[in-house]
Order: sequence, then structure tokens, then C-alpha cells
Amino acid sequence: MTSTRVFVGRLAGCGVFDPVGDRVGRVRDVVVVYRKSSSPRVVGLVVEIPGRRRVFVSIGRITSIGSGQVITTGLINVRRFEQRGGEVRVIAEMIGRTVSFVNRSGDAVVEDVAVEKNRAGTWEVSQLFVRRPKHSASPFSRGSTEFATWQEVREQIRAGENQSAEHLIATYSDLKPADLANTLLDLPRERMLAVVGELPDNRLADVLEEMVESDQLEVLAALGDNRAADVLDNMQADDAADLIAQLPEDEGEHLLTLMEPEEAEDVRMLLAYGHDTAGGLMSPDPLVLSAEATVAEALALIRKHELAPAMAAAVCVTLPPYETPTGRLLGIVHFQRMLRYPPHERLGSILDEGLEVQVDTSAAEVTRILASYNLVSVPVVNGEDGLVGVVTVDDVLDHLLPDDWRSHEADDDLHTGPTPTISDPTLEEGERV
Repeated sequence: MTSTRVFVGRLAGCGVFDPVGDRVGRVRDVVVVYRKSSSPRVVGLVVEIPGRRRVFVSIGRITSIGSGQVITTGLINVRRFEQRGGEVRVIAEMIGRTVSFVNRSGDAVVEDVAVEKNRAGTWEVSQLFVRRPKHSASPFSRGSTEFATWQEVREQIRAGENQSAEHLIATYSDLKPADLANTLLDLPRERMLAVVGELPDNRLADVLEEMVESDQLEVLAALGDNRAADVLDNMQADDAADLIAQLPEDEGEHLLTLMEPEEAEDVRMLLAYGHDTAGGLMSPDPLVLSAEATVAEALALIRKHELAPAMAAAVCVTLPPYETPTGRLLGIVHFQRMLRYPPHERLGSILDEGLEVQVDTSAAEVTRILASYNLVSVPVVNGEDGLVGVVTVDDVLDHLLPDDWRSHEADDDLHTGPTPTISDPTLEEGERV
């Protein structure tokens, strides 16, 4: 095993590979145990394997750490990771803590932790990268940074207590919303709520959309009404409607009154439809252009970075007005078809017609239409054939999958893809002392 010093903040998200080079998963955290007279000892890694299952990999099963990757022996116990008493997760619990220097030179906040293999062959915490408090009144100034050994500092809190969430958020800044949602749910409740309180509204909205309803409600209840309304404003209207539908009627109505009027109007419209109909599944903000618009205009519209791929797969062409509910739907133009025509071509001349559903069409029928015509999205119209929304394939998948498909318990049923070699559970259990 290499003896390279590794900073845990940089290790998060690195690939984990078996001896032949096949990817096993990704590092999500490092687990340490405290010792009386020495720095904390590394006992293993928390690794996310396919199916979003998080497992414990004993440090004894790691043959190499470094160069942005981790190599294992190939033997992994796929039993779900459960933190034991005395164990501390570096990213989830240590980063962001306040420490005091034993020489009484002041306090600092831990921004990263370095682990290293010592002469005895044990991996342990070797250094802390810390930041001192700033001394300037300027809002742009930051305190000085330095490295400190474990013996040079003392923690101000007990192991496991939450501390500043700011540094944890910075560590997880590159995570996709679904991965961040799983990461937050793995944290102790107080720590999770502290991080939630520091997340920007739009980032938290993306994360909430990836949680099961019970977890959404717990987070929403902890936000307070005004912050909850701001987060709902940033959620997709269909996701916000699904969440509000789970609340008591008076509480849901109160949040709607606190939301921005335009966002609340979209949510109210969706709540009026049955949850298993096209109207209940749809997103009320389709891409709409006139028949006179050109291919170049349509391609510029779908290039917007905030659009989900499924939503950007096609542009709806209608008569005026062009805001939902629009004038009569004329047809849709898929982006792949746009690529086959010159930029000046009018959308009205390359329409696909007859590919729409009514607001009261059942979810099952919508699914059959998407599958039959190999569609990524399908427009939804009202009784006057005015466009009111679009159902995308991810809306349908959310409806078809079990209610708890995002939860860890559902991973066992949804687990697909390559499975790491399973070791005898007693082998690794014996190494976690």
C-alpha cells in the first residue's frame, strides 16, 4: 500500500476499483476511531456501489490510495453501512469543527483532514488543514490557513456533534442532487438540518425533488413557512404540487399564499387534476414557439442550461397566445429533426402532428403512447386543444416506480449493474473494532 498523504476532501467522489481495473464504486467518506494518546485511526471507507447502496470497506481491504483512485482487493461486503458507536465520519462530522490550539494561540475551523500510513502500517489522521478567524472587517477577507498535527489542537466539541455546515457544503458542492440527497439522509438528523439550513434555495429545491415524500415533509417542516415557500418556488411545479398534496389542506393553502403568484398558479392548476392523469403528471412550462419560428430559434431555445434533457427534447408549436394555456396546438418538432434541416427552415413545415394527450388521459395510456412512438415527451391539451403542459418520460417513471424508490430500502429491489465480489461478512465485521 502506498504511503502517500491523502486529503479526505479530495478523496470524496474518487473511483474505487478492483485489482483488474473494474470500477466498484465511489468514495463517499472515511471512517475513523479516536484514540487516547494518538491521532484517530482510519478503519475504512464508506463506498457507494451501483444502486446507490453505501457499504463499508475495511482499510485492510484497500491496497492503494492515491492518484485520484482507490484500489481494493476485490472482496467487498455489500451489507449496508451502519455507523457504530465510537466511529466518526471525517467529511460528515469532522470537517467544519472548531478546534483550539494547545499553545493558546487561538481557535480555527477544520477545512480538510489528511490521512497517512505510518511505519506500523496503520492509516491515521496525520494533519489538519485549518483556517483561523478573519481579522479584517472586509466582507471579502478570509482568515489565514495553516497545517496542524492532531497533537497541536484540541476539539471544542464531543465526537459526533454537529458543527459549521458551511465546510461540509463546500465538500459536497460537486455532487448531483440525487447523490446529495442520499448523503444528507445519511447524516445525523441535527447535522442534516444544519446543512439544509445553509443550502441555497435552488440547490435545496433540487435536493428535495430527489427525496421520498416522508423525508421531504420532515425537511419542509424544519424550514419555517417563509423559507419553505421560497424553496417551493424553486422546485419544478409538478414536484411542488406533489409535495403540497401531502400536507394538510390548510397548511398547503397557507404555503401557496406565501409563494410567488405565478409559481403558485401553476401548482394550483396541477392540484386540480388527478394524480394518475396526464394533467397530474405534466410539467406546466413546455417550450412553445410559433409556426413561423425557425429551426435556429428553436435550437437556441433548447440550449438553455437550466432545461432538463427530457424537456428540451422537443418544441411545441401553437397558435397565439404562446403562454400556457396556449392557442391550439399545431404539433411538435423534435430536436433530432431540427438537426436535419437548415437553420432558416420554418417549424411549421416540419411538424409532427397528432402526438398529444388530453388532460384527463390516464397515466397508463400516456405510458403506452410514449412507448409506442418512442417518445421522450408528449404534449397535454385541454378541451379546446390548447396546450397546457407536457409529460416527460421522467414524470412517467416517477409515477410507475414504487413510492419509496429513492430510499435506501428500495435499493435492494432496484439494484442493477455489476456487483462487487461479496466477501464473507464475518471477515470485515471482525476488522471493525
